[in-house]
Amino acid sequence: MSGVLLGMFQGAAAQTRAPFPAKAVTLVVPFTPGSGSDTIARLIGPHLAAKWGQPVVVDNKPGASGSMGTQAVARAEPDGHTLLMAINTHTMTPAVQPSQPYDAVRDFAAVAKLAEANLVLAVHPGLPAQDVKSLIALAKSQPGRLNYATPGNGTPHHLAMELFKSDNGIFVVHVPYRGIANATTDLISGQVEMMFGSVPSLRTQIQAGRVKALAVTGESRSDLLPAVRTFREQGYPAMDAVDAWYAVLAPARTPADLVQRLNRDFVEAMNRADVKSELAKQGLRVSTGTPAQITALVSSDAARWKAVVKRAGITPD
Repeated sequence: MSGVLLGMFQGAAAQTRAPFPAKAVTLVVPFTPGSGSDTIARLIGPHLAAKWGQPVVVDNKPGASGSMGTQAVARAEPDGHTLLMAINTHTMTPAVQPSQPYDAVRDFAAVAKLAEANLVLAVHPGLPAQDVKSLIALAKSQPGRLNYATPGNGTPHHLAMELFKSDNGIFVVHVPYRGIANATTDLISGQVEMMFGSVPSLRTQIQAGRVKALAVTGESRSDLLPAVRTFREQGYPAMDAVDAWYAVLAPARTPADLVQRLNRDFVEAMNRADVKSELAKQGLRVSTGTPAQITALVSSDAARWKAVVKRAGITPD
């Protein structure tokens, strides 16, 4: 088909498609209320509703590490009316549990990255390590004698430490817990020596001196822990990859022009001063971009975590 005819065909298809939005738009959050993606959805939902002239409904569909809600969006009509509020576990869960009923890359059209959140590497105050370099040296001097906590097998905290271990040739033992609270309690008491956690979940303990922060992930320091240097500043830029990211995805086959419109509208809502300010209080840093950029991020992350899981021999519980 010639370029002229193809352009005429695409133009005709766009004209016959129902205008967007023709009804309420549903933002599917595959986690419980109160999660980061839920917070973002509820904060920007009213701004999007005002712009679109249609209700924006936040629909929490938790279950199976986010897979239930994600599958629902993968099977939805590709018309922009059902969207997924995704986080980086979108690419981690399939790496740990490959038998998902969807493909994290092929079954979605990436619309926009929305925000980032730093993770922090924290250790028990009694551990004789003051920075990343000294922690690695300590772990190498005592292979297999140190351990680390996570809120569960296959969680971002788990994969972050396995990437850290692999990149730096160290061996520390994984101690999985049921949730972040119990893991933090045992870190404070010294039952475990270290863990990765979100900055908001550990900030109070760090500021009180009950745990010691060695580094945060990401290209810039956390506004909530400005005195803590990044891994990058300490010479370990590969750990930027474990920053939590938040994005909006649409079902595959969503028309490209609609994806571009959704991108513009979400980016505009996220970059409002009031939205940025409110999210910053919760440790979320607004970080937006083009559909091509989030497509590349999803693809690279999916490949990275698959390799990390294979190297570490991580299997589903």
